[in-house]
Amino acid sequence: MSFSTPSPEDRHSGFSSTHWSVVLQSGQADSPQAAAALAKLCHAYWYPLYLFVRRTGHNAEDAQDLTQAFFERLMEKRYLAAADPEKGKFRSFLLTALKRFLANEWDRATRQKRGGGQQILSLNTQDSETRYLAEPADVMTPAKLYERRWALTLLEQVITRLESEMVAAGKARIFEELKIFLTGEKSERPYAQIAETLQMTEATLKVTVHRLRQRYGELLRLEIAHTVADPKEIDEEIRHLFAALS
Repeated sequence: MSFSTPSPEDRHSGFSSTHWSVVLQSGQADSPQAAAALAKLCHAYWYPLYLFVRRTGHNAEDAQDLTQAFFERLMEKRYLAAADPEKGKFRSFLLTALKRFLANEWDRATRQKRGGGQQILSLNTQDSETRYLAEPADVMTPAKLYERRWALTLLEQVITRLESEMVAAGKARIFEELKIFLTGEKSERPYAQIAETLQMTEATLKVTVHRLRQRYGELLRLEIAHTVADPKEIDEEIRHLFAALS
């Protein structure tokens, strides 16, 4: 049983073309590559920002409008000049920029008629309130809740990519049976029973789980690399994300 391994681009040259580093390097320059990179990141990580806006007291309609308007300002690169490559975590930059936007742009954004402006970035906000209502009703501050949801969103991105790899390799059933070993949940079925279901030996199953976890770790590092400016920050970001979930 084998799994796909990181490509040479992933292992060696990939970081130079990862999303947030491309955006930082472009600065205010008119770069289609940077715009595409930023759009991809925004599509992946818009929901933690929507959650932050909702938890600061805005209703669902206003939160959707404000989140969309914020990303329009961001895509126009009005805030990128404030991005500091020395503190280049996309997660931190977005929250700081959003707070500034909410403080300075609230009146202008709420005066605009809903849907009246051109949408530079179309966000999938149709299920935003459904997702919001499913969030735990806890006493976390909006900022801490943002950090927690960011970590969960990033892990969801990793799981989705790993699932795509397994499906492409014809191993969708294996992934479905074994993904529980990636999420920290405790399987109610012993290894022997799962092995029988997958028609493999228990020893083979253990090797398969090990390789799946190994690939999960590789993809986690790659996903985080998309959101930091320097590969040296990956380990620190991993520690931060898991602390946010603890």
